[in-house]
Amino acid sequence: MIDFRSDTVTKPTKSMREAMQLANVGDDVYGDDPTVNTLEKEAAEILGKEAALFVPSGTMGNQIAIMAHTSPGDEIILGAQSHIKNYEVGAASVLSGVGYHVVNDQNGVLSFDELKAGVRGENIHFPKTSLICSETAHSTGVVGALSTLQTIQKFAKAQHIHHHLDGARIFNAAIHLDTPVSEIAKTADSVMFCLSKGLCSPVGSMLVGRKEFINRARKYRKMLGGGMRQAGVLAACGLESLRVMRHRLNEDHQNADYLAAQLTAIDGLVVDMQKRDINMVYVKFPYDRDALTHYMKKHGIILGGYKGDYMRLMTHHDITRNDIDEFITKLRHFDAIK
Repeated sequence: MIDFRSDTVTKPTKSMREAMQLANVGDDVYGDDPTVNTLEKEAAEILGKEAALFVPSGTMGNQIAIMAHTSPGDEIILGAQSHIKNYEVGAASVLSGVGYHVVNDQNGVLSFDELKAGVRGENIHFPKTSLICSETAHSTGVVGALSTLQTIQKFAKAQHIHHHLDGARIFNAAIHLDTPVSEIAKTADSVMFCLSKGLCSPVGSMLVGRKEFINRARKYRKMLGGGMRQAGVLAACGLESLRVMRHRLNEDHQNADYLAAQLTAIDGLVVDMQKRDINMVYVKFPYDRDALTHYMKKHGIILGGYKGDYMRLMTHHDITRNDIDEFITKLRHFDAIK
């Protein structure tokens, strides 16, 4: 199947499967899995942080960060379109006992004026503002300017507020900004990034930050059931992601450009070019949604889901130019019979 749903559907590469088989393992809860330890060390170095923690998922990484940065009754500031707010089952209110102060974001880029106004002052009636959560690259396909994150970090530091970055696709953001990923990571106290989005690992994300923060985070990981044992078999894939797969992500961006151009050439289709920073293509079809999805699946092509009027299609390691050409051919045929 040609699967455009997400870059999470990538399969582990042959080298990853071989690395899993040969991985040197121990018990990670005791801290003696050498492959996990190596992964955490390299992840911290690449992002320019003191330490890192291997976690099962990006959602767990974000939630552990919130737990480690806040206390029950606090309030966190985050965007209306953020993953933490919309796609993590309201976990922060349950696990950390914090409230959300939601500010507008333009395709995922926080409004600094609203963020600034949202910080609580000293008042017996107010919760404490303890954390700002940003996101880049955003699930809208947009990468905000580095200067925006730098402004947020400077403001947060002056206000003695922590800043966490949901950087699930931070390596895609670095490609778009043409800057080292460490420069993006520098704008936040903690960063989560995924190994299983575009980097082909079957499981896993990383949480990075200062040593004392990661020490707290490790305890919360255990609390949430994320303390894994011989996790080196998974960490071995993560090392392949960091050493090999992150260096080919620009190919996915180029394929997304190609896909967008091919879709734009078909009459009646509208591609949102304001959301074309990474490996996502948002397209509006003038067809019945169910009919199109059913037709494509019958011909071996799985399409993405809709956000409003637009379907999100994603390119990744398992999508080639030939796959895109096949999809476009089938789409033109569908258009003709409709």
